[in-house]
Amino acid sequence: MATTLITGGTVVNATGTGDADVLIDGETIVAVLAPGSTLLGHDLARSVDTVVDATGKYVIPGGIDAHTHMEMPFGGTFASDTFETGTRAAAIGGTTSIVDFVVQYPEQNILEQYHAWHEKAAGNCAIDYGFHQILSDVQDSSLTAMDELITEGVTSFKLFMAYKGVFLSDDGQILRAFQKGADNGAMMMMHAENGAIIDVLVQQALEAGKTTPYYHGISRPWQAEEEATHRAIMIADLTGAPLYVVHVSAKQAVEQIAAARDRGLNVFGETCPQYLYLSLEDQLGAVSEEWGDFEGAKWVCSTPLRSKHEGHQHHMWQSLRTNDIQMVSTDHCPFCMKDQKDMGIGNFAKIPNGIGSVEHRMDLMYQGFVSGQITLPRWVELTSTTPARMFGMYGKKGVIQPGADGDVVVYDPNGHTSIGVGKTHHMNMDYSAWEGFEIDGHVDTVVSRGKVVVDGGSYLGSKGDGRYIKRGLSQYLV
Repeated sequence: MATTLITGGTVVNATGTGDADVLIDGETIVAVLAPGSTLLGHDLARSVDTVVDATGKYVIPGGIDAHTHMEMPFGGTFASDTFETGTRAAAIGGTTSIVDFVVQYPEQNILEQYHAWHEKAAGNCAIDYGFHQILSDVQDSSLTAMDELITEGVTSFKLFMAYKGVFLSDDGQILRAFQKGADNGAMMMMHAENGAIIDVLVQQALEAGKTTPYYHGISRPWQAEEEATHRAIMIADLTGAPLYVVHVSAKQAVEQIAAARDRGLNVFGETCPQYLYLSLEDQLGAVSEEWGDFEGAKWVCSTPLRSKHEGHQHHMWQSLRTNDIQMVSTDHCPFCMKDQKDMGIGNFAKIPNGIGSVEHRMDLMYQGFVSGQITLPRWVELTSTTPARMFGMYGKKGVIQPGADGDVVVYDPNGHTSIGVGKTHHMNMDYSAWEGFEIDGHVDTVVSRGKVVVDGGSYLGSKGDGRYIKRGLSQYLV
């Protein structure tokens, strides 16, 4: 098997930093050594197949994006990234594993959908991948399928409190699924927005002639997110199931999660880069020659962007420091403006919801370190270690230590990354939601299970490099 030595760098784990060399044999990290160490009297740099010089750079575990939607059907179209294009972009950005969502619409067979997602991903992914399962209509067969899927390594299940007729489950269905989760140890995930309230507000806005993308966010107020978050927590408390709230955007929802955690409940939350950096006001002011006031459709996602004047972005960063929110994923669900987002011209409710970020998450969160929002170990914890622990992959993923997979990123703090189409943009989209963002650092080298797939910004991997991750139960539950 091929051997790789990463030498001269500063290893950053969630537990701290230290100068060390990392030796990978085949697909596995076999040693973390003092700089310049010998092994059995041999100069390692002369005896290995590949040497990666990480002098002056950070050596971190590969990023794990635990919330992606490759090829997701939504609103009459499909997310524009395939498993091939999306995972290639992820690799270029320093992410070496994703956990994607298997979609089940009402009346669809859950296990058939799971196998359909395997067919989409197998042989196409550039990096390792696992699956969560979406449950849209909870029947007796759904509960049986949950048990079966756990044996397949799908140990987390997502429900929705919004999107009537598409994904929404009523409280009774959610209760039954949570009861099963409490029984079999699954992590129950929730899209927490009050869909009934949102549906009325959307209709009222359209009737009043308020049709531009800005009103997508106005019709999904923070109160609808806070209420649904509280309701999900109460159902989790009642059943004893663990709860993971996805894409938290409102500071009031964070407060509900923090209060539940203070009571000792197994309640967790994720946020996304868009809720840390972007705002509803950015969307309101977005106008272009090509798209006019429809330019704001580029940032239509759910939960929506929040007003910067209400302090949501500041509170999100604070919650990451205090661990009221435990991790950062992307909710990567990209759509092009032409022939996809533009279906919503004249009616914001028809804009496919989603932002593409899988390529930029590691950079955007590193910039949080540069600006003093988080520490280096916290950067790694939020983007790699906690996702691994939360979703049953830690030990093999999320850490640089002997026995772990050889998923390693060499990150250059003296480099620079300009985000934008024609600059750093490999996702299958005709625009970048992060156009013009400047990052004081750069992904230099990416190693995925011992194979160098990115070097100096050049992609060296290929589709099919990735393997399915058969996940265990969450390692955070007590």
